[in-house]
Amino acid sequence: MRRKSLSVIERNKPILNEIKAVKTDHPLWGYRRVWSYLKYRQGIQVNKKRIQRLMKEHNLIVTPEVRNKAKRGPIRPKPHAEYPNHFWGIDMTKIRMATWGWLYLSIVLDWYTKEIIGYSLGLQSKTDDWLNALGSAVNTRFPGGIKDNMKDRLFLISDNGCQPTSQRFMMNCSLLGIKQIFTTWSNPKGNSDTERVMRTIKEDLVWPYEWDNPFDFEIALNKWIDAYNTDYPHQSLGNMTPKQYHETYVNKELCSNLKSA
Repeated sequence: MRRKSLSVIERNKPILNEIKAVKTDHPLWGYRRVWSYLKYRQGIQVNKKRIQRLMKEHNLIVTPEVRNKAKRGPIRPKPHAEYPNHFWGIDMTKIRMATWGWLYLSIVLDWYTKEIIGYSLGLQSKTDDWLNALGSAVNTRFPGGIKDNMKDRLFLISDNGCQPTSQRFMMNCSLLGIKQIFTTWSNPKGNSDTERVMRTIKEDLVWPYEWDNPFDFEIALNKWIDAYNTDYPHQSLGNMTPKQYHETYVNKELCSNLKSA
């Protein structure tokens, strides 16, 4: 391999420093997401292949864990969201605190905008905790209450756990006009959008640190969720952040309504 000239090394140094800064906060981000963040959030005009090459040369590429990858058989296609508040996903994960035990995090994700619109964090994972997460999402998106024209148009996707299938949870969804969809037993990707966000939370916030104090973790979680919604570009959203994507949709709908009025 030919050695790089000093001029090339110096030219790459500012970009490399930016890459290292992003990787310090997000050690498990791949080169595509690093490139997307540098270009669309920091305004650095740089080629994706250049980011990949620099990360590879400095051992910053994430190695995929192929050995532990689960085998998947034929699966059913998942629902496709066509507008905000079409499909929400709800799921739970647990986080180990060194001396406190487990914390349980439930989140609600809007599948269209990829926004985390509600969550609940506590020492238990009961129906009340899931209802708190759902209530947080409803208050975020419908502070004046769910309008009649949205009822029966909003679906909530979850697994078949005891919380979302409990009588009280199902009754509250019915009263709100939210239709529930349960993933099938042999379809692990049925709630994949929500589960992927859970993995991102673990990669960014849980695994890189040794958490002990749940109060410190909750403060960090609030900051992370805000950054995720307002500062993390998604390639599936045209490299917009979830908030930008939602605002773009709302503005288009507003302009369309004004033209038709």
